Amino acid sequence: MGARCSKFSLCFWPSHLTSNLHDSSDLENGSKEALPGFREFSLDQLRAATSGFSTDNIVSEHGEKAPNVVYRGWLGEDRWIAVKRFNRSAWPDSRQFLEEARTVGQLRSERLANLIGCCCEGEERLLVAEFMPNETLSKHLFHWDTQPMKWAMRLRVALYLAQALDYCSSRGRALYHDLNAYRALFDQDGNPRLSCFGLMKNSRDGKSYSTNLAFTPPEYLRTGRVTPESVVYSFGTLLLDLLSGKHIPPSHALDLIRGKNFAMLTDSCLEGHFSNDDGTELVRLASRCLQYEPRERPNAKSLVIALSSLQKDTEVLSYELMGIPHGTVSPKQMVLLTPLGEACSRMDLTAIHELLEKVGYKDDEGIANELSFQMWTDQIQETLNSKKRGDAAFRARDFATAVDCYTHFIDGGTMVSPTVFARRCLCYLISDMPHEALGDAMQAQVISPEWPTAFYLQAAALFTLGMDSDAQEILKDGTSIEAKRHRN
Repeated sequence: MGARCSKFSLCFWPSHLTSNLHDSSDLENGSKEALPGFREFSLDQLRAATSGFSTDNIVSEHGEKAPNVVYRGWLGEDRWIAVKRFNRSAWPDSRQFLEEARTVGQLRSERLANLIGCCCEGEERLLVAEFMPNETLSKHLFHWDTQPMKWAMRLRVALYLAQALDYCSSRGRALYHDLNAYRALFDQDGNPRLSCFGLMKNSRDGKSYSTNLAFTPPEYLRTGRVTPESVVYSFGTLLLDLLSGKHIPPSHALDLIRGKNFAMLTDSCLEGHFSNDDGTELVRLASRCLQYEPRERPNAKSLVIALSSLQKDTEVLSYELMGIPHGTVSPKQMVLLTPLGEACSRMDLTAIHELLEKVGYKDDEGIANELSFQMWTDQIQETLNSKKRGDAAFRARDFATAVDCYTHFIDGGTMVSPTVFARRCLCYLISDMPHEALGDAMQAQVISPEWPTAFYLQAAALFTLGMDSDAQEILKDGTSIEAKRHRN
């Protein structure tokens, strides 16, 4: 492979077309950036993608004794994933799991966080979906930091989720398990999407409500089964969430509605931001969804029609309504790193030193020996001794001596070692010589073009030089290379 000059080959997120607000956005005909087809992953691939299922990459978990955990992962080639790892007892029948996953994996819509793969090895059961970088509806609605969700955005969330349910129904997947504010996710453009995980029929044949019983459809309490009408009931509770900014039990909400006490149902942050007619219409729609008799509830298509007529500010993009950055995602959210990459990203020079010491010269295998195969002379022996003295000084944190010894080794010209350049790079960083450090990291990449450590150290030097944007791009290059290594 040729050398990659990562500093000048920056990658940017692909631009996304804005879909029509009233379009169900079927992706099956390739109307948008193509998603990969559904595939089966190996456990090793997903372990590598999530840095060994690191706790640092957990984005959500459910249950205390037997959690189903969702991890953020990196597949390389600009693809971030969400990996849901089920409790070992959740899917005892591997054939049922694969059948369900393959069926859900055929769905493709801009209204879904689409399922792109699964893993079924031994007792392990994992799902792989598109990663949504901008949190959940629960976060933006109940735990907002800077601004409450605007009325127009709340209406858009309701419409998009209704469109997602309508799309799934049209494809024979009308059942959605445990629909709640945690299942609504926001993509890079700030558009709401419905998590595909709720489309998976649980191994107990539909008995899959984990929320408080006060929010559970009444027929589920009687039969223990989820029906399309049960999904509409849960959608009604979501409408209450959007209207009130709180998680109000449906029975209490219906009492307020019957008493025409709409003020108690409305988020105080929305006062003056919508008309009484619009508020009344949304309350009426929620009330219909929460009817005790399932047959009296509207279907998903009716919800789409009703919500379409309520939309506001349709020309304003979702990320603008949400007040979130567009086209960039915070490093903390999106850069999935190994321990060395993480240490370089936060400029933890002590941790970098410990990690370089720990790995030693393993990454020099096939490089230094191959290039230094020649008659041994006193000069070569002295060069090797310089490296040994440099290693001893590096271990003892005598970085000035380490620089001198490693420089003698490099200037000898008879052997090459990317690790020596990496170690001298760190010595320069600790000695407040970032330009020299950057030069050594780039030289390490010249010797070993696909060595992630060289990229990570370049990033550390660039951070020190105040070139944060370039540093982030090189961190991403390093993670991509590391992911490819693990896959191979």
